[in-house]
Amino acid sequence: MSSKIRIVKRCGYCKSEFIAKTTVTQCCSDNCAKRFYKRKKRDEKIAQANLKTEIKKKPKINITEDQIRLINTKAILTLKESAVLLNISELTMRRWVLSGKVKSQKAGKKHLILRTSLPVKEL
Repeated sequence: MSSKIRIVKRCGYCKSEFIAKTTVTQCCSDNCAKRFYKRKKRDEKIAQANLKTEIKKKPKINITEDQIRLINTKAILTLKESAVLLNISELTMRRWVLSGKVKSQKAGKKHLILRTSLPVKEL
């Protein structure tokens, strides 16, 4: 049994009006459908490439005023605490420790840093 549905739609590719015989038809002709499909796939690939190359921003470190006061009173700091104190990322602080710019002692897996070994000009 055939349907007698007739819907006026706009073509997804060429934007011209046409009469669709089904509710899922998107294009006015086979050529437009093929071109529309190719454009859609190309746009998907471009979107995926943009997601891969998008620069991811570092998350802000959520620290309260009380925690900052506590950090200011400590003589020995962790990587995260020293990074907050110098207003740099944790990764930068880790790089400084590994390159020797900042001296630290390891206690297990943690790096412990003396407040006196931090670079003075950043304080």
